[in-house]
Amino acid sequence: MKENYCLQAALVCLGMLCHSQAFTTERRSHLRPSFHGHHEKGKEGQVLQRSKRGWVWNQFFVIEEYTGPDPVLVGRLHSDIDSGDGNIKYILSGEGAGTIFVIDDKSGNIHATKTLDREERAQYTLMAQAVDRDTNRPLEPPSEFIVKVQDINDNPPEFLHETYHANVPERSNVGTSVIQVTASDADDPTYGNSAKLVYSILEGQPYFSVEAQTGIIRTALPNMDREAKEEYHVVIQAKDMGGHMGGLSGTTKVTITLTDVNDNPPKFPQSVYQMSVSEAAVPGEEVGRVKAKDPDIGENGLVTYNIVDGDGMELFEITTDYETQEGVVKLKKPVDFETKRAYSLKVEAANVHIDPKFISNGPFKDTVTVKIAVEDADEPPMFLAPSYVHEVQENAAAGTVVGRVHAKDPDAANSPIRYSIDRHTDLDRFFTINPEDGFIKTTKPLDREETAWLNISVFAAEIHNRHQEAKVPVAIRVLDVNDNAPKFAAPYEGFICESDQTKPLSNQPIVTISADDKDDTANGPRFIFSLPPEIIHNPNFTVRDNRDNTAGVYARRGGFSRQKQDLYLLPIVISDGGFPPMSSTNTLSIKVCGCDVNGALLSCNAEAYILNAGLSTGALIAILACIVILLVIVVLFVTLRRQKKEPLIVFEEEDVRENIITYDDEGGGEEDTEAFDIATLQNPDGINGFIPRKDIKPEYQYMPRPGLRPAPNSVDVDDFINTRIQEADNDPTAPPYDSIQIYGYEGRGSVAGSLSSLESATTDSDLDYDYLQNWGPRFKKLADLYGSKDTFDDDS
Repeated sequence: MKENYCLQAALVCLGMLCHSQAFTTERRSHLRPSFHGHHEKGKEGQVLQRSKRGWVWNQFFVIEEYTGPDPVLVGRLHSDIDSGDGNIKYILSGEGAGTIFVIDDKSGNIHATKTLDREERAQYTLMAQAVDRDTNRPLEPPSEFIVKVQDINDNPPEFLHETYHANVPERSNVGTSVIQVTASDADDPTYGNSAKLVYSILEGQPYFSVEAQTGIIRTALPNMDREAKEEYHVVIQAKDMGGHMGGLSGTTKVTITLTDVNDNPPKFPQSVYQMSVSEAAVPGEEVGRVKAKDPDIGENGLVTYNIVDGDGMELFEITTDYETQEGVVKLKKPVDFETKRAYSLKVEAANVHIDPKFISNGPFKDTVTVKIAVEDADEPPMFLAPSYVHEVQENAAAGTVVGRVHAKDPDAANSPIRYSIDRHTDLDRFFTINPEDGFIKTTKPLDREETAWLNISVFAAEIHNRHQEAKVPVAIRVLDVNDNAPKFAAPYEGFICESDQTKPLSNQPIVTISADDKDDTANGPRFIFSLPPEIIHNPNFTVRDNRDNTAGVYARRGGFSRQKQDLYLLPIVISDGGFPPMSSTNTLSIKVCGCDVNGALLSCNAEAYILNAGLSTGALIAILACIVILLVIVVLFVTLRRQKKEPLIVFEEEDVRENIITYDDEGGGEEDTEAFDIATLQNPDGINGFIPRKDIKPEYQYMPRPGLRPAPNSVDVDDFINTRIQEADNDPTAPPYDSIQIYGYEGRGSVAGSLSSLESATTDSDLDYDYLQNWGPRFKKLADLYGSKDTFDDDS
């Protein structure tokens, strides 16, 4: 700093000395009479002419950044008309006048009152004028002059950016351009070396260098490796004054990144990979992963994997996971532990993109061995065939063998197998299967005409692990047996016209018939049509086989008459072509009809023809009238008969039997009468259509039959009932029918209550039936049977 101040002072002194001569140079003008058109008279009457005076000076210069104690003298203005008596006043106007630049109005000296900065403003334009001090009358025209600010080296170089970022490929040659940095200096480039810059590198050797005049940074070392070091920090300096001592300087930082090139091949970190897969794995399942390392990045580090050799090429495949750059080994086909337990693969990893500049660093690929072990798994049984087709004849006896299915355990243990039929596929249970050997048999005869194919499913499961199960479809074809006789294909009916004996017979068939057979074609057509042997020489009709499964029925004679016979039933035998052949006899109805002259049918009603021939219209009317009269008589007779019977069903009021009611269900006590209609109670027997019997009371009193005595108290209920039945059968005063009622429960209105002991909480020995003695004679027998406990004890 001390040197700078000294230099500035020296420059200020030098500038003042250089300009002092120009400031003091004057150019005089001779007097002219016509100066401005003004004439003055001398003392002696002579006319004097004032000559024009002009300013004399060069450009003014001021050193910037002057920091002295006194204002800086810029220059002096002086007019040649100034005699020094103080009558002339100098005036300064323009840029900075009065603030930056001041003038002594007497002497014309101009001073700079402030420190000037050329980088802020390089020059100022001012106007100078001399006027009369007393009258302010301009003595000279105004004149313009310029004050220039003289530059000094007071600004250091500055870079456009504080930091720079640049990229250069790794392995670049020496001298490869990386980036150009540029600095600027605010000093005057036209004056001295204040703005002359020189670039140099402060940090970053020996990897990079910089050109002194241009600022271009270049590589300085060959084969720089990104994988070893990716980023470098370089510091660049710019110095003015041409780089000489005393110049000012500025610096910037440059971050240089090495970009990647494909200069490294992929490498597997190990020579062998061990993997395993279960034999139960399905195709597409992942087995394992391998990865080759490539230090390159981006597309230069992309790796693809392939299987190039090995005994498992057909069973395994490998794909590339580009996110993780791994090779994924997958199962391509199922493996079998019992067949082969280990496989070997040779996997290659190679770069996708190869740079021809670095082909000499190759080959850009690597190989590794992958060993895959197959693990045993408990597999379900396997059928020897994916499906089975068996045949069985229809009508075969139950237990007939249809066929066999066979499965085995693929595991090394070879577990025993049990077979079963999926009953969802055999709802009618037509078949059974031997659980040990897989033989399928029928359980009932099959009918091909009902079902020609039967489809079932058979399960095979390990005995020790029923969850290991396999399923196979079995199709069973029912073979045809000739067990259906052919029949008419339709309900045929023939018609033949009445004709005279002399009328020639027609060659047209009365009707053409065909047959239908439910059996297969092998046991069906061809059909043979014929008459039964007993009527093969039928005088009326004959059958001709057309040998195309049809036959025609022809008339052998003419002269058919409806009066003689209007309907003919012709039996026809149809035989099929099966072995042994089946045949059936079918009856064809042939009616004799009336026809017109063209052979068209008119009527086939034989009765109408006969009536028209034997009875007149009057006779028919008489017959119908007789029938109507007979019907009227029958109706009258029935009506009178019913009127006579009506009093029979009216009971007299004093007949006590009108209160006898027959119940067809168990009684419900006194409240049971609510369930019956009163009309039914008034005439209960009339509904059934029979008249009640009026019994006559016998004249003698019935006496008990000898040999029948009241049952003792110890008899059971069966004896009691049988005794009462015998008495009723021999008692003429008893009703004419049995009226024993069986009550399942007692009515709610019964005073006897319930006699059931089902809900009794005590045993029979604890019950007391003495109250039965108070119920009257209707319960006397029960009182005898279920009397006091002491009575039973005495009897026993």
